[in-house]
Amino acid sequence: RLELLRDALPRTRQVAVLFNQDNPGNLRLTLPAMEATAKSLRLELHKFGARGRGDFDSAFAAMAKRRVDAVITTDDAALIANAGAIANLAAKLRLPSIGPIELAVAGGLMAYGVNRLELFRRAATFVDKIFKGAKPGDLPVEQATRFDMVLNLKTAKVLGIQFPPAIMARAERVI
Repeated sequence: RLELLRDALPRTRQVAVLFNQDNPGNLRLTLPAMEATAKSLRLELHKFGARGRGDFDSAFAAMAKRRVDAVITTDDAALIANAGAIANLAAKLRLPSIGPIELAVAGGLMAYGVNRLELFRRAATFVDKIFKGAKPGDLPVEQATRFDMVLNLKTAKVLGIQFPPAIMARAERVI
């Protein structure tokens, strides 16, 4: 997502990351990976924790104070469930945003994430195998292999952003 954000908005230097600090995966995996990627892209990453809807206003106020250029959200159930509120707050601050698919659908600028429908189909395959007698512990662990990019041209127009042709060509879906 950081690479896509930088490719779409090359002048971006200060990026806020909105994450749920109660999610251990964010602290142990996601944030360290994002920090390494930001460093390699010469982006400064500013972290803003939010456990849920009640924390968003203060997190976005802090982003405004920090004068970030854009905001990225992590994949977290609490954030995905509040994608509309996050998209609205980003729009109020005129902040380009990128996150899971639900964010772009709710009005965020762009999204890149797993194709949840494909994950549900794969889960059904595992359930079928278990119902047919397979032991769950004997089934292989699988990682997502299909990721989709969604661009929201309505939001881009409001923000005065024109996506480069290379970004447009990569999108699976344009709103």
